[in-house]
Amino acid sequence: MANEALNENPPYGAVEHITTHGSDWLWAAFCIMILSDLVIMVWHFMIPRGQRVFHQLCIVILSTASIAYFSMASDLGYTNILTEFGHGEYPIDVTRQIWYVRYIDWVITTPALLLTLVLASGLPLSDIITLVFFDLVMIVTGLIGALVFSRYKWGYFSFGCAALFYIWWVLLGPARTSAGALGAGYKKAFTSSAAILSFLWLLYPIAWGLCDGGNVISPDSEMIFYGILDVCAKPIFCFIHLFMLSKLDLSVLQLHSGKFSSAAVADPEKNGRRFNAVDNDFSTTSPAQKSRMFGKKGKYDAPAAGAGTGTAMGHGTTGVAGTTTREEQLGSPVAEPRASQATAVSH
Repeated sequence: MANEALNENPPYGAVEHITTHGSDWLWAAFCIMILSDLVIMVWHFMIPRGQRVFHQLCIVILSTASIAYFSMASDLGYTNILTEFGHGEYPIDVTRQIWYVRYIDWVITTPALLLTLVLASGLPLSDIITLVFFDLVMIVTGLIGALVFSRYKWGYFSFGCAALFYIWWVLLGPARTSAGALGAGYKKAFTSSAAILSFLWLLYPIAWGLCDGGNVISPDSEMIFYGILDVCAKPIFCFIHLFMLSKLDLSVLQLHSGKFSSAAVADPEKNGRRFNAVDNDFSTTSPAQKSRMFGKKGKYDAPAAGAGTGTAMGHGTTGVAGTTTREEQLGSPVAEPRASQATAVSH
């Protein structure tokens, strides 16, 4: 079947635009994206609930990229900008297609790619938020620079490169150190994935300078350059990263989607856990306590000031009137306090 995309959606107003050959390549990249997306969708159902975040992030990445490549292959999602430089048969000040849909793709997929890395490193939340911010700075400044006709576009390019340097510093410095604190396996997986992504992201500014910035190569060559990078940085990277993570115990990361899990709701008796609506948490209960799971004798009740000895993190107290010990909550027999002790505590 012939590719009719450019006949259905002709490049109105653009002197430099993709041809049918460029559209054919984009359709091939779209197929790679959507097929990889479907494979990971099936794969993620084989992962225990609460540990699917990495697969789900990859689904976000590939679903977004699939839509973006469908748009570009259909010759949609661009605007025409006058060129600052000429190349080959084209002089300066002619209109060239600038694909804003690509930047919309990146503003979603690049933060998700970073999250697939840093969530497996134990990096503090504040560092992750800053990392994502500078990633967005990199993408937005790239878009603004691409839409600027004058040489001031290179100022935005510089801002984007500065943001990229910060991302590299975090990935190869603090994030790698944090992953090492989780264990050798986590450090090895993070270092390998971060090295792959950092190298690929090094090539994107070069592509920008040759395409959106300098108008050095044709739109068809631009699509091939960016397309190869996107295929490597998205589906190929996702499969490599997920494979390395599959060898690790992800429960160490404590990335459960929520304390009130569907498994506990479906069969709380089997799990031996009930939800405490006051404390917004689960507590372990024995059969004798089931009738009063919303009563005053909860697992996380705060002890009276100066009374008894609390366990780690304040979970359970001993010898406090109106509270239960951890042994009682787990159903283990404990000795009753002497009357003198109970009286002293009650005062």
